[in-house]
Amino acid sequence: MVRLLILGWVLPPLLALMSGGVRSGEVTYDGRSLIINGERKVLFSGSIHYPRSAREMWPSLISKAKEGGLDVIQTYVFWNLHEPQPGKYDFSGRRDLVRFIKEIQAQGLYASIRIGPFIQSEWSYGGLPFWLHDVPGITFRCDNEPFKAFMQNFTTKIVNMMKSEGLYASQGGPIILSQIENEYQMVENAFGERGPPYIKWAAEMAVGLQTGVPWVMCKQDDAPDPVINACNGRKCGETFKGPNSPNKPSIWTENWTSRYQAYGEDPIGRTADDIAFHVALWVARNGCFVNYYMYHGGTNFGREASAFVTASYYDDAPLDEYGMINQPKWGHLKELHAAIKLCSNTLLLGKAMTPLQLGPKQEAYLFAENSSEECASAFLVNKDKQNVDVVFQNSSYKLLANSISILPDCRNVIFNTAEVKTQTNTRTRIPIMYFNASDQWEEFKEPIPNFEDTSLKSDTLLEHTDTTKDTSDYLWYSFSFQREPSDTRAQLSVHSLGHVLHAFVNGVPVGSAHGSYKNTSFTLQTDFSLSNGINNVSLLSVMVGLPDSGAYLERKRYGPVAVSIQNKEGSMNFTNYKWGQKIGLLGENLQIYTDEGSKIIQWSKLSSLDISPPLTWYKTAFDATGEDEHVALNLNGMRKGEAWVNGQSIGRYWPSLRTPRGEPSQISYNIPRSFLKPTGNLLVLLEEEGGDPLSITLESVVIDSVCGKARASHYRHYNGSREAKVVHLQCAPNGYITKILFASYGTPFGGCGRDGHAIGYCDSPNSKFAAEKACLGKRSCLIPASDQFFDGDPCPGKKKSLIVEAHCGPISIMG
Repeated sequence: MVRLLILGWVLPPLLALMSGGVRSGEVTYDGRSLIINGERKVLFSGSIHYPRSAREMWPSLISKAKEGGLDVIQTYVFWNLHEPQPGKYDFSGRRDLVRFIKEIQAQGLYASIRIGPFIQSEWSYGGLPFWLHDVPGITFRCDNEPFKAFMQNFTTKIVNMMKSEGLYASQGGPIILSQIENEYQMVENAFGERGPPYIKWAAEMAVGLQTGVPWVMCKQDDAPDPVINACNGRKCGETFKGPNSPNKPSIWTENWTSRYQAYGEDPIGRTADDIAFHVALWVARNGCFVNYYMYHGGTNFGREASAFVTASYYDDAPLDEYGMINQPKWGHLKELHAAIKLCSNTLLLGKAMTPLQLGPKQEAYLFAENSSEECASAFLVNKDKQNVDVVFQNSSYKLLANSISILPDCRNVIFNTAEVKTQTNTRTRIPIMYFNASDQWEEFKEPIPNFEDTSLKSDTLLEHTDTTKDTSDYLWYSFSFQREPSDTRAQLSVHSLGHVLHAFVNGVPVGSAHGSYKNTSFTLQTDFSLSNGINNVSLLSVMVGLPDSGAYLERKRYGPVAVSIQNKEGSMNFTNYKWGQKIGLLGENLQIYTDEGSKIIQWSKLSSLDISPPLTWYKTAFDATGEDEHVALNLNGMRKGEAWVNGQSIGRYWPSLRTPRGEPSQISYNIPRSFLKPTGNLLVLLEEEGGDPLSITLESVVIDSVCGKARASHYRHYNGSREAKVVHLQCAPNGYITKILFASYGTPFGGCGRDGHAIGYCDSPNSKFAAEKACLGKRSCLIPASDQFFDGDPCPGKKKSLIVEAHCGPISIMG
């Protein structure tokens, strides 16, 4: 007989297994798994970083993660956020780590904290506070006494905070794992003989803090005992060399659910089926813990993102930037977790048998009960790009291309990684407020300082970050020179190590240039007109985040390093010259983006110029709409700068920097509901290049359509029954199915999402009517892919499928 893939009709009993809470206690491990309170566990974890979302969102995010089948919430700890100055700590607002861990505990999940304290994470300076840069004799992340002293001090601070609140599992709390350092092996060779002693010291220091739970090091093959070496990457089931001791379990600390977005770079996504394939392979090859990085990415508010990284972070994770469920990724992984949990007793308490070769690119991973040599659970792997029929246990199985079938009883397939039955949802942004009236806006033009206006003088160009100490993205460089009588035109040339440069001569903008994510260095060359007498040159150097990776971070240099002016008389080198530097912008220093600060200066009416001037601040006010809807600011008409709502930065924006596809990397910027007041919200923007504030809109972010696909074939279930497959559609909370956008039962082309769909050569005339009857006005509906439901077989003898797409919205807009 042929046992075909079935899609999840067994999910209700499966998912019931995941509804319970967790029991904390002693956490140990061996070569098979983590052991919590004497019980072995296969654990699914997801990264949710507490400062990348408003704390009011934490309960909902954690609840959705639990509903998605997660057991653990993982987070980094952000040193530079918590200790902005030596010995001065901040755990307020979205920095409240203790509250975040307690919320995880309250919802019955475990926690994993990656203290680092170097974390990378596309976070400015990799999480290290910039004041470390100025510690005498310091070299980051090596056998260097000053660095080790500060690292130990912060690590101890965090561990003692967790202990004082009873948050380690050994105390009855939720924390079952901690991490020290982060991906150190990638830079270790650069430190030579100072690398290995540092890793040994870091491990001993962490273990010596006696948390009562295991420590891990990711991407560190030689992690010293008892620290567990863990894997990061997309395909750890294929790339991980394995634990460096037979007594350590296989732990996957970062399974990337997509990739972070950088300004000017094309997005890199990842499909639900690809993630599921590699999770299943990891488990089949003895993996006991897998963490999705990210499960919810959130937002890089303010200046928190690392160099060239967008404000939106891992928006294509199972929970998107706004905390909404991203289908089919969330649902497909939920079903995967349930299927693997059905095998967990055999996986953890049984024994792995010798893998069985089923074909050139097909194999079976078998698990038996300890008292038997008979197969109890199996994972059938097909690495071929085509569907393949194989024989296993004297039965035939159809394996989809690049897929793994899970058989909890070694007979019936309950899940296949490539068979995505979960609906696909589509997110859209609906304008709900326009800022297109000039009388809504006021502006303030940032003054351009001359040499005389600067307080920091030097005989050469100062390095950017060493001068600003990361108190601002902006640093002015100014000098003056005398024009020769015969000169009227000249060319300015500036070579900078990054990231952006705006040039002004006598207060007039003459040119801008920038580097890129992959190469921060650039040269600005621009022609300009000279004035009689003294000419003032002002260069505004701009950082777009500090670097987050690499060896010797403290040695990295940015800003202009060579300046010259060419005229008909020749070239004049101003690199070693009398320079004046000024840190930050006036509006920034006065905090005119806050309610109080905005009252300090005199704002003007919006200019009526066709081309908006660069370095201009814009201010307006607006009232909030709705109560629960997600809102964003569409800045597509702006070019580069930063935006604040009620004094809180929603991030840097840069729509003018296009990807290779010619698109902006990000145009919509998340405004958490907790940032808003019912009325009188202050919106302030700093525009560097000259944008159009009249083009800005406030948007409602909603899931406006859902789509599902199912095949008409009948499948054998785990419990032996046979049922037809169905399309299950479900709108987001407060949404109803208001319209059937597409329905076809027969041989429709395509699928859901980016695939698109169209009616094929065979289509039931009742397709749309039957779908409307089943779904309109409901929050969710089930549509069987069966001849009976659609009153007849539209094409006898042909394999049929069903695709239905529906619009979701308020019940009042049905039509």
